[in-house]
Amino acid sequence: MKDIRVATVQFNHHANDKNYNLSIIQSYVEKAVKQGVKIIVFPEMCVTGYWHVSKLQKSEIDDLSEFIPQGETAQHLLNMSEKYQLSIGAGLIEKDKDGNLYNSYVMAMPDGQIAKHRKLHTFVSEHMASGNEYTVFDTPHGCRVGILICWDNNLVENVRITALKGADILIAPHQTGGTNSRSPNAMGLIDPQLWHNRKQDIESIRSEMQGSKGREWLMRWLPARAHDNGMFLIFSNGVGVDMNEVRTGNAMVLNPYGEILAETDSVDNDIVIADLKAKELDMCTGRRWIRGRRPNLYHPLTVEGNELTPYQARFSEYK
Repeated sequence: MKDIRVATVQFNHHANDKNYNLSIIQSYVEKAVKQGVKIIVFPEMCVTGYWHVSKLQKSEIDDLSEFIPQGETAQHLLNMSEKYQLSIGAGLIEKDKDGNLYNSYVMAMPDGQIAKHRKLHTFVSEHMASGNEYTVFDTPHGCRVGILICWDNNLVENVRITALKGADILIAPHQTGGTNSRSPNAMGLIDPQLWHNRKQDIESIRSEMQGSKGREWLMRWLPARAHDNGMFLIFSNGVGVDMNEVRTGNAMVLNPYGEILAETDSVDNDIVIADLKAKELDMCTGRRWIRGRRPNLYHPLTVEGNELTPYQARFSEYK
């Protein structure tokens, strides 16, 4: 891997408004390129909008969806990437030739390449399918990148496999924070009015976003994904009201030791920029641990029936 400057963006998307959302993406791309950024990433499904999709009929989701790479959004991102000479990652709804719908993430690169990841654990709608492949690829910037979308990152196996496939950098786009978790010690709902009232009382909403419903929850596990697997991690997220939930932002970049290189505590749209130094990968703890693996011991990880509870297909089980 070569040293590289990266950026991650949090923003409050508009549901069903691709033109608006793409205009926000372009505005941050223009800011980033002036600062020498070579990879910029945006949140999960930020082009189409996210949580409102849980209330849509299949035909309505299909109307929002696009083919990749021939669709309008993917081509627009490719054109932007070529124009500004940096790689751009963003999330949208994909459809395939058989009519299946996916929560997908594309990385458009200035050499004309486009990489695509289909979320492995899709729950936003029962009308959308989950992907079945890991996504790790080489970029024209001298680094190897993997993508896992939101809940994909919660399962440690997904991150470890991405590392084993040689990823130097994990791109982790989310729409999280302020969700109605069933665990009393995980996230919880945030009153949307606090965000709407942020101009008059910014500290109340910032306290929620930085507390156990946002950043504190992320800090329980996000650094471990970077540290234990020896990868840089770029976390992007929505921010503000998303239908009846409040996304908590906290866009950040972590090094392979799980240390935060840069982050934001903004309660609005914001960009975070960090320099990734390749030498940090050489002797980081996670990579040394991986070299000590004994795969012959790990067969139980691949045997169905060892789960704590039976797998449930209903998307509500994941919230």
